[in-house]
Amino acid sequence: MTRKVTKAIFPVAGLGTRFLPATKSIPKEIMTLVDRPLIQYAIDEARAAGITEFIFVTSRGKGALEDYFDHSHELENHLRKTGKKDLLEVLRQTNMESGAIAYIRQHKAMGLGHAVWCARRLIHDEPFAVVLTDDVVMGEPPCLQQMIEAHAETGGSMVATMEVPLEKTRSYGILDVSEDMGAIVRARGMVEKPESNPPSNLAVIGRYVLAPTVLQNLNKLKEGAGGEIQLTDAIADEIREGRDVFGLRFRGQRYDCGSKAGFLQATVAFGLARDDLKDEFAEYLADVMAMRKAAE
Repeated sequence: MTRKVTKAIFPVAGLGTRFLPATKSIPKEIMTLVDRPLIQYAIDEARAAGITEFIFVTSRGKGALEDYFDHSHELENHLRKTGKKDLLEVLRQTNMESGAIAYIRQHKAMGLGHAVWCARRLIHDEPFAVVLTDDVVMGEPPCLQQMIEAHAETGGSMVATMEVPLEKTRSYGILDVSEDMGAIVRARGMVEKPESNPPSNLAVIGRYVLAPTVLQNLNKLKEGAGGEIQLTDAIADEIREGRDVFGLRFRGQRYDCGSKAGFLQATVAFGLARDDLKDEFAEYLADVMAMRKAAE
């Protein structure tokens, strides 16, 4: 029987250099998509999937991220006194129970695999999730919930995957597929950012449900692509050692909020999905497009 997944690692130690100068003073993870920071989308997705223990791998300068999840008693009291119950409820959704969050420092930027390895003592021998906040997925049910439900049936390790154009495979970890079962594929290998001849066009995105043996593989601290310790390599070691690795073609739309274009695309998509914003926002976008067309 597959053990229930209740722990998730959130690697949030990056410097966010693609969003300078904004990230000079604020962590990228609390930049707002509409009116919620990126980290809140990740936390909400994890909660919906049954995650109860949240492990943040942070670095110097991330104090604002840690403060975000603290109770703001002064603000709560103000909202309560002024009768703003709707805003009080919104604020309460950002609070975390005492003991639900752990913070681990990554002192050197040595790659995603190293960030996950830093949290190894809090995982022990349990399966665990990894959530990358740069990847925001709009889907129902949420992407991680889809994965954990599928993992309960398959066991092993599982990555979220989506099809990408062949010319873009060099930007992703790519699955080498041995068996295609529709929504789920069985992998016989993984290649990190192949320069040529990718084994497929199935790209791995920032959602993982991993067996604890992946952490044993990371203990080797083996450098991979870019001179970093790659999580993809540790997952590929699972396959070489005869353990199962699956990919899930999740239902939903993924936005790369680690890029400016992806962040803007996500802002439009999530803005149009909001009942309180969609009409006014859609009208504005239509006006902008009409003006651009007229100027051509």
